[in-house]
Amino acid sequence: MIPSYPLFINGEFKESAHKDKILNPSTGEVLAEASVADRKDINLALVSARAAFDQGPWREAGLAERKEILLKIAAGILENAEELAKLETLNTGKPIKETTFMDVPSAAKAFEHFANNLNNYLDEEIISVSGDVEARLVHEPRGVAALIVPWNYPFLIACWKLAQALAAGNSVILKPSSLTPLTVLELGRIIQKTGLPKGVVNIINGDGESVGEALCSDRWVDMISFTGSNEVGRKIIGYAAKHVKKMIMELGGKSAGIVLKDADLELAVNGSLCSIFLNQGQMCTAMSRILVEDDIYDDFLKEFLAKVKRIKLGKGLDHEAQMGPLICEAQRKKVMASVHKAKQEGAKLLCGGKIPEAPELKGGFFFEPAVFEEVNPDMGIFKEEVFGPVVCIGKFSSLEEAVKLANNSDFALAGAIWTKDDKLARELSAKINAGIIWVNTYGMFFSEVPYGGFKQSGFGKELGREGLMEYTRLKSVIIDKTKDAKPLINYWYGF
Repeated sequence: MIPSYPLFINGEFKESAHKDKILNPSTGEVLAEASVADRKDINLALVSARAAFDQGPWREAGLAERKEILLKIAAGILENAEELAKLETLNTGKPIKETTFMDVPSAAKAFEHFANNLNNYLDEEIISVSGDVEARLVHEPRGVAALIVPWNYPFLIACWKLAQALAAGNSVILKPSSLTPLTVLELGRIIQKTGLPKGVVNIINGDGESVGEALCSDRWVDMISFTGSNEVGRKIIGYAAKHVKKMIMELGGKSAGIVLKDADLELAVNGSLCSIFLNQGQMCTAMSRILVEDDIYDDFLKEFLAKVKRIKLGKGLDHEAQMGPLICEAQRKKVMASVHKAKQEGAKLLCGGKIPEAPELKGGFFFEPAVFEEVNPDMGIFKEEVFGPVVCIGKFSSLEEAVKLANNSDFALAGAIWTKDDKLARELSAKINAGIIWVNTYGMFFSEVPYGGFKQSGFGKELGREGLMEYTRLKSVIIDKTKDAKPLINYWYGF
């Protein structure tokens, strides 16, 4: 009998009449059932979150109480780390090494970081304006936050958003992707044991068209934090326009890695492989355009291709697997269509780009990593987000050309630079239009460092002090301490 995962509303688990079958992308087989929220469930979550914020104790809880709850959630994640990592791998297909050593521990660290820095981030600031006038800047919670999470990093991104929202004192309705809801629903069990007041966290599953629209257009929701595609992001902005709301939008990317001729070749090749093929390329920050200085282009390409061809595809629970399947058959078809279009437009496919023939991979949604060259900036493969293991490798002759190519995109989420020259790396970083730049590394996310993009990659930040501030509203309290409490303005009309 397959397991069934209920909704988590108002501190209780609730089975729904309708359930989705959740697939294991490694096999294509049914992994579990997940309850799907109907309109009554959505309304109950809204009422519960609103009441928990307006009348409940969480809004008034001191920073010490918030810290205690956040640390309990972090501890619960670590206590259940092995089971959570396995479940995340089964639901997403990503290799068990990634969920075990990256996703789950990083999720716990997010709660720990915001718990341990509440006073640093949220203590009110006092400004002496002039004379006897004093201003206090107070960061208050916004209210009810709708947190909408994608399928590529369901547990980690849910925890990023939830840690910040709770640290700021908000109540929450958390909606995972309907493809990957299992670990997020399981998080409800951890939260229930912490003593968090009922209704502060509600977790509901369902498709974006029904649940997402209902949440984002409702007047009781004060803010929306969304990570996902540009197509869905634009819809959410439209829904939110019905009632003005604060929004954080982390959308798509078409990031570029720049490899300079003085770079450590092995470091650059290995880092670039990680930057595009980690999580099967299903990353907003994927370096799907790798630009290499022409002096070392041939050497880089030779090493890169040799290592791509050795990448071991395997089922998520295979400890030797370096790359798992794509999330679903629909996503694989989209990636295949992008590869086909690139070939039609004249790009040269150097390897991969097809469904593997290995018998042990049949049934899963596997796809061989694809490498293109001879790609020009007018081709779709250069401009459009693929969200799969597909990379374009090109060359440049000058730094000006490299910057121009890197910035030739509607997206501006991330970038990577590979060079031994720190001064040059800083100069290039200033010229690249992206929200986060990695130098001689890729994908180093820290809870202390804000993350978010520009242009079509969205707006707002997650993580760090700046990320937490997104989940608060800033109130200015101005106090006039003029002698005898008789400021000049009192006599404007009173003489």
